[in-house]
Amino acid sequence: MALAAAYPLLAHAASARESGVLAAFAGADIALILLLPSLARGRMRAWALLACIALAAAWLARTAYALVPLLLVPVLFVGLVAWAFARTLRLGRVPLISRIVSALEAKDPAQLEPDIAAYTRRLTGVWAALLSALALVNLALALLAVPRGLLATFGVVTPWPVGENLWSWCANGATYGLVGGLMVAEFLYRSRRFPDRYHGPLDFARRMAALG
Repeated sequence: MALAAAYPLLAHAASARESGVLAAFAGADIALILLLPSLARGRMRAWALLACIALAAAWLARTAYALVPLLLVPVLFVGLVAWAFARTLRLGRVPLISRIVSALEAKDPAQLEPDIAAYTRRLTGVWAALLSALALVNLALALLAVPRGLLATFGVVTPWPVGENLWSWCANGATYGLVGGLMVAEFLYRSRRFPDRYHGPLDFARRMAALG
């Protein structure tokens, strides 16, 4: 959780200061988040991969392309999560949130009440749509940012230039703020729509954490 909280701060500081060193630390932070379970198990392959990433980040920090990975991280991360939601909406699949609710209630997804099943399917669609839109917005801003956006970095004249500060606030602040805001708003709405299912947000968070 500390590593996840540190990334947007490091990424925004790297963009605001145009610092390759801070960009390298932000990239290493992401690598640690992804590799932490394997590192904790003492897997040598994970430690070797982390060492390679650290060396690559140190080299990249000294080049003109140091901020390029930071431009792509919000797009790839949010896009992958959007895909994780959207792929479960295909015919014959169980929507992701339906699976989560059935796990919370220790029952088969087919046993969910019809109104709960319909609500969780729609909510899965809402998350897929919101995250897809955020990924596209982040991609557009990453392409158009100046002076170190994707187009500008590779020598392409940007037709609609966007300041890097605007990109950074959207990618490292507004994106996570919108996600967190939807989580809170949806929980409040769900608490009224389906009362007595959870004993407050802390109980819900505890049960979610227990799923692993």
